[in-house]
This record gives sequence, structure tokens and C-alpha cells, in this order.
Amino acid sequence: MNKHKHKIFTFAALMTTATVVVHFINRTIAATAQLKQLLGLADSRTFEWRFGNINYTKKGSGSPVLLIHDVMPGASGYEWNRIEDSLAADYTVYTIDLLGCGRSEKPGITYTNFVYVQMICDFIRKVIGQKTDVIASGLSGSFVVMACHNEKELFNKIMLVNPPSLTRLKQMPSRKDRLLKFALEIPVFGTLVYHMIISRENVNNMFIEKMYYNPFHVDTVITDAYYESAHKGGYYAKYLYSSMISKYMSINISHAVKSLDNSIYIVEGESEPNGGFIVNEYSALNPAIETSVIAETKHIPHVEKPDAFLEQVKIFF
Repeated sequence: MNKHKHKIFTFAALMTTATVVVHFINRTIAATAQLKQLLGLADSRTFEWRFGNINYTKKGSGSPVLLIHDVMPGASGYEWNRIEDSLAADYTVYTIDLLGCGRSEKPGITYTNFVYVQMICDFIRKVIGQKTDVIASGLSGSFVVMACHNEKELFNKIMLVNPPSLTRLKQMPSRKDRLLKFALEIPVFGTLVYHMIISRENVNNMFIEKMYYNPFHVDTVITDAYYESAHKGGYYAKYLYSSMISKYMSINISHAVKSLDNSIYIVEGESEPNGGFIVNEYSALNPAIETSVIAETKHIPHVEKPDAFLEQVKIFF
């Protein structure tokens, strides 16, 4: 009996020690990721929303344009830093960090398409205060399509940059996805797994393999900014990723795409995987959608070829 108790106490002591060590490692990783403070903009503002504070910037004057970044590890309004000042010469440019991203609050919730639909509509209604043109990157395009479908009076023209496949958006969370989400959200050890997945090396590889047409053009400033954003918020930074990877942000938007009569413009990077197929998916449902392809770009043409991207903005807006 005493031997049995001794084993239990030994195991408990080892687990406690391991938990403390892992917690210290997590804190260290999160702290070191913030050292360069690339996201600390002096002109940032705050929209106090019901699920958490939303960070945004406002520049320029003219009709409003809302810039909405993609949803991926480390994404934030920093994605638009190569074009927002140029746009501000002709427009009032609002650049937001979505809930759970960048400098915005990162509550420990399940992030869904509907959460972002509400956030975008509330931001336009309460902060911008008038009908707005929107440029949305990647997965965020699905949020904007649904937001416009729900509250059409808030939206003017919509530009979607490499929007997600409609087929992909129909995939709902499976039992395996729900287990993955649960595992990632386990305190301490789930956080360590998140830090291992979103390591500096993996962020660099993401840009080299998935984001840039020419991997030799990837610079350390943008990868550092994404790495910082992915770890800002410490323990709570992982909740966005766990919801995204587990398909909780997916929703069938086909009916919304088909019903919209707003002017919609899709910009694709030349080497974006399945880009042509995705454009055809949207155009088949809504033939009024206009499209263009920016040469020698991939997932973020506004970062790789900002001048060429701005030309498309001038043509459309």
C-alpha cells in the first residue's frame, strides 16, 4: 500500500514539475516573439465590441474602404501595410485586426463565420457609419459575402483577393476535427503543441511554400510580423487557430454568392493553387462577377506586387 502511494505521489510530483516547466517554456516563447514590437502602431484605435476589443487604423479622406486581412496563423492588418498609405491618398482607409488576430483581443471562444459576420457588420455600422467598399483577403472573403448577404445596405463594392474554394467551405467539423480542437485547447500542453506548430521556422516555410510566387523575395520583416502576431495574447492566441484548423469557420456561402447583386471583383494570384477553378466556381453562380489575375504573384498579390494590385483597385473602384 505504501509503495502504491509512493508511486502516486512520485507521478503527481513529476506531472506538476513537467507542467511548471512547460508553462515556463510557453511564457518564454510568447514573450520572445514580441521583442521586435512590429505590430505596435502609434495611430491605432479601438472599437469596443461585445466579444472583445477590435484594433483598427483610419487613414486618409474620401469614400470609405475597409481592408480585411486573411485568417491564418499570424494574420493581421499588417498584411495591407504596402498599399494602405497609397489608398489613403484617395479614400478613407479602415484597416482592422479581426477578433483573435494581431492587436485585437483574443478571447478563448470558438471562432465561426457568424462571429465575424456580426463583427464586420457592427464595425461598418458603428465606426464607419456609411455604405462601404470592402477589400477582403483569403478566407475573410467568405465572411464579407455572408455579411453582405445579411445586411446588404452596409456594403457597396466588394473585392475578394484569392477567396476560398466554395467546395472547401462546405466541409463541416468532423468528430476528428472536434477532438483536434479539444486537444489544442488543453491548458499548458495544448499551448505547447500550438507553439510547436506555429514556430518561426514553420511561419517562414508557410511564406516560402504557400504565400509568395518567388520564395527568394520573402523578407524577414513580414515573417517576423506574422510570428509576433501568432503569439500575441499568450495562452489565448491558439483559440483562433484551433477553430480554423477544425473547420469551425466553414459555411456554405453558395446561396449568398448567387443572390448578391453588388459589384464583386475577384483578384487571383497567377500561381495560387486551384485559382482558375475557384474563379469558375464563383462565376458559375454569379456571372456578373468580374475577375483579374496578377502575374508573378501567389496568395498575397497586394504584398508581392503592390503597384499592380493598386491598378486593379483603381479599375474596380
